[in-house]
This record gives sequence, C-alpha cells and structure tokens, in this order.
Amino acid sequence: MALGVADYVVFGIMLIMSASIGVYYRFTGGKQKTTQEYMLGDKNQSIFPVAFSLMASFITAISMFGLSSEVYTRGTQFSVIIFSYMIATPVIGYLYLPVFFKLGNLSLYEYLEIRFGRLTRISTSLAFSIQMIMYMAIVLYVPALTLEAVTGLPQSASIVLVGLVCVFYSTMGGIKAVILTDLLQSLLMYASVIAVIGVALYETGGLSEILEISNKYGRINFGNFNIDPTVRHSWFSILIGGFFTQISLYAVNQTQIQRFLTMKDYKTAVTALWCSLPLVVVISLLTSLSGLAMFSKYYDCDPIKSGRISNGDQLMPLYVLDTMGSIPGLTGLFIAGIFSSAMSSVSPILNSMAAITMEDYIKPFKKQEISDKKRVYLMKILVLVYGGVCITLSFLAKYMGAVLQSALTIFGVIGGPVLAVFTLGIILPYINQKGALTGLIFGLTFSFIIGFGGPKPPVENLPSFTNSCTIFNNSDSTQLLSSYQEVPHEDSYIYLYRISYLYYIVLGFMVTFVVAMVVSAIFRGTNRDYNPDLFTPYVANRLKRRGRDYEHS
Repeated sequence: MALGVADYVVFGIMLIMSASIGVYYRFTGGKQKTTQEYMLGDKNQSIFPVAFSLMASFITAISMFGLSSEVYTRGTQFSVIIFSYMIATPVIGYLYLPVFFKLGNLSLYEYLEIRFGRLTRISTSLAFSIQMIMYMAIVLYVPALTLEAVTGLPQSASIVLVGLVCVFYSTMGGIKAVILTDLLQSLLMYASVIAVIGVALYETGGLSEILEISNKYGRINFGNFNIDPTVRHSWFSILIGGFFTQISLYAVNQTQIQRFLTMKDYKTAVTALWCSLPLVVVISLLTSLSGLAMFSKYYDCDPIKSGRISNGDQLMPLYVLDTMGSIPGLTGLFIAGIFSSAMSSVSPILNSMAAITMEDYIKPFKKQEISDKKRVYLMKILVLVYGGVCITLSFLAKYMGAVLQSALTIFGVIGGPVLAVFTLGIILPYINQKGALTGLIFGLTFSFIIGFGGPKPPVENLPSFTNSCTIFNNSDSTQLLSSYQEVPHEDSYIYLYRISYLYYIVLGFMVTFVVAMVVSAIFRGTNRDYNPDLFTPYVANRLKRRGRDYEHS
C-alpha cells in the first residue's frame, strides 16, 4: 500500500522539527563552542527531558517491532523483564553512579586508566565502540527494512534520509539538541504504540476481548519457571539476564553516563534515573500489549503464514496499514514514531562515540594540549564520520537475524565482560591491571564463542492459524497449516550453543570476574595506596576508616 500525501507531510514535519532543534542550539546560548556545552550541556539540563532521553536511548524500533512480535508469536513471558528493570535501578543509582559522577570525566573509560592503566582503558573503550557501531546499524536498518516491505518506502532512501537528519542535528546542536529531540521523539513513540492499541480496543470491543482471544490461543503465558539454562525465556533467564543487561546499559555505558553528567549534581542525576524507570516500564508494557492487540486481529489469519509478510518484525506496520491506512496522516504519524525511535537511539550514541574517540584515542596521544575550540571542532567531525559509518553498515545489518534477539546478543557478548571490569574496579580494591586486562580478554573471547561461534537451535513459535484466510501468496497452502517446521532435534546442537541468549551477558561477566580475581591474586602487589574516590561508597568508607586506623597506629 502506498503512502498518501498527508503521510509524507507528517513524516516530513517530524524530520524538519528534529533538524530545527539542532539549528536552534547551534545559534543560541554558547553556540556549541565549548566541550562543556557541546558534550555536557553546561551541566544544567532539566530532569524530565534527561529522563526521557535515558529511556529513549535504548527503546527503539527494535523494541517496538521485536517485543510486539515476540508477544504475538511466543506469548507474554518476555514481558516480565520489567521486573529486572526495577531491581537494577537502585543498583545503578547507588552502587555505580556515585563513582562515575564524582569523577566527572567526559569519557567513562578514563576511570579504567586511573584504576587499571591505559591498556585496560583502550581495550574496554574499543569493545564499547564495536558494540555501539553494530547496534546503531541494526537500529537504523530495522524500520527502513520493515517499512519498505510493507509500504514500499525505499529502504535505501529511508536509511540515508533519517541517518542524515540524525547526524545533522547531533553535529549542529550537541547534546542539548540530542536530549530535546529525544523528548519529542519519545512522545511520538508513545503516540504510535497507543494508536495501535486504541484501534484494537475499538475493533475488538475492549481490553477484555483482546485478553480473552490472546488467552484462548496461549499468548498469555507467564508461568515458565524452568531453571534449565537452555530454555530460551523463563523467569530465571529473563530476570537474571535482564538485570545484568540493564546495569550494563545504564551504569557502565558512555551513552547513558554522559546524560547523567549533564545534570548539576549527583542527587539530580539519580532523580532523573528514577524518573526514567516508569517511562521504560510503561513503554515496555504498551509494546507488549500491542502484540496482543495485533494477535486479536490476526489470530485466525496469520499474515506470516498466509504470505503477506515475511517475518514478525513487519507485523506492526502491516497492522497500521490494515487498520489506519484509510485515515490521512495517521500512517505518517506512525512512521514518524518508528523513525523517531531510531533517531533517539542513534543520535546519543553518535554523540558519545565522538566523546570517547576524542578522550580515549586522540587526546592521550597528542603531545600538545588541544584547545577547547579545536576539540569541539574535531568532535563535530567525528559525529559526521560515525554517522557515515552507521549509515553504511545499516545496509549490512540484514545478516543479523531476528532483531530483538540480535540486539540483546550484541549487548550480552560485549556488555558482560565490560560490566565485570567496571564492577571489579569499584568493589574490589585488590584487583590490579593484570587481572582486569586478562579477565577482559578471556571474557570477550568466551562471549564471542558462545554468542557467534556455532549454530543455534531454531526458535519455536506458538501455533498460529489461517482458518479465515481467503487468499494465500504461497501456492502450497498445505504447508501453512502448522507453524512448526521439520528441524533438527535440539539435542543435536552443542550444549553451549543451546544456552539462552539472555545468559550470554551473565556468563561473560562471570568468566571475566573469576579470571580477574585469580590473576590478581597470583600477581598481587604490595601497593595499598587506594584512592577512595575510585570505589563505591560502602567500599570507599571502609578504605577511609582503614586509612585512619593505619595513621593512628
């Protein structure tokens, strides 16, 4: 179905507004001439825009399409991940954030140089860079691919246009523009998902009808408490894996730490973190409900099995066209919301990638001090460069597979070892450079092997039906009567590759943690001059008391 003029107008307005915010901040205030303004927003940003920005940085089209598709095809079990968000938030706010906020370094990884030496800093920073570049490519690719398949909107044009607008306002307006556009784009994301749910409520007759249909066909399923690590989604895998993932994304990720550093003090930063929690929970619940909403329409004529679409990530755009396509501008609003979710994730990552490239790779190796004006100029160039890399790699992202699982796999494979190094640094004073670096290398090697080293069992869907379908694009309709295909038995796969992808981050963390502890114990030095500022408050207070006791003895 082709988009109408009104749809393009609405979509165009969103792009123009986003670009205009960048222009506004380029020519107001300090005009983005200092690092303090360009990268840290003069450390006077408001709580609620930052809270929305924290939420929007990792709630993308991947989440909107991926989570709704997950619920549609496999039920609501994954939705319990919201509890891991709740558990992780106080750990982020009171264990990790006090350390990094007190130091106040533009690059989060500067902490690792102080704690474990320059080589550990560079290695961890490179791991983060690889992680974020891969993630950005998927984030920009997913909405373009999906909308091309359903609406005919050219994929290449979508990627390039949205990518360029994103790079433009990030380069022009710095982090102030990124935060404000995140707020605007977050509201559009909410509007898109609420519109899907609202139409379903109207068509089916209410929430109870949606839930009744979903429950009848097994889509409401919260009861998997299996402790077997090879079970893809259970309470254990989701809560444990989600807990570690949330901490890695919010506590030791340059993108989020940089947002916290735009606040005037630690107390305000923690308040912004707590305010972002309900925003993340609500959008997750709404997206899950949208999966049930779509199932209430397609439960007896599955568009995947009937050949209308090729995979579940295209469900939501198809649903919008089927239910709202006749209303001028409403499809355009949905598309604006989808691409807003992509831009609100890519723009802060571009900003943070420029910051760590300057602080970790350029500045330390310059013999002469770089002037603040030149630093800002170079960081703007870096935003442009990373934007170009992101757009280019987006065309290769099609080889990554299912988007939700692919994104969480990327976070897990690299995020686990990186999280372990920071955690060791802030809670265990005796961990040294040899231990941290060796642990990181072993952890990353193990994580890449388990994440990408071998074939994984196919994911099994719940049954879907084509009873009321009148037209099939697939001529052999007998193949469409079951959602199950003949696949090798799960036991034929190596056990390591059968482990749920949600445990990748946990296993990577554990390997790094244990190896670092053992190596540090073997090569334990005699230097006990620990700076309390490098440790979480509880450990710091113990070190201070120990220091005072030593002085008095």
